[in-house]
Amino acid sequence: MLANKQIRVVTRASDGSLRIKDFEDFDQIATLHDQVGIDDCSTDLTLRGMPLFRGLIGPLAEGKTVVRYESPEVFEALTKEWSYAKTKRRRRKAKPAAGSVPIPNVPMGSPMSTGTMVP
Repeated sequence: MLANKQIRVVTRASDGSLRIKDFEDFDQIATLHDQVGIDDCSTDLTLRGMPLFRGLIGPLAEGKTVVRYESPEVFEALTKEWSYAKTKRRRRKAKPAAGSVPIPNVPMGSPMSTGTMVP
């Protein structure tokens, strides 16, 4: 399960920039943060059983090979950026109602537009 996963911790540096640190195993993170539990309710089943650390939000999936933990400040800022990002809206063409018959595009002045039949 964890053999092919990289562990990433994202925090804020003193100048306000993002500081990203990658770890090879959870023992390295445990020297910096206390483990307070194990994730047992993630909707992403690959994250279940991963440790929870005091002061970090996570585990979060970042692609298929990275497990991400974030400081609360980073989590809040990135969530706000994500929620304010404008999404490109698609316009769908209106579909005719069920059972309706499409009206042909007939130029005005043609015999078909008067409703008379031409032999």
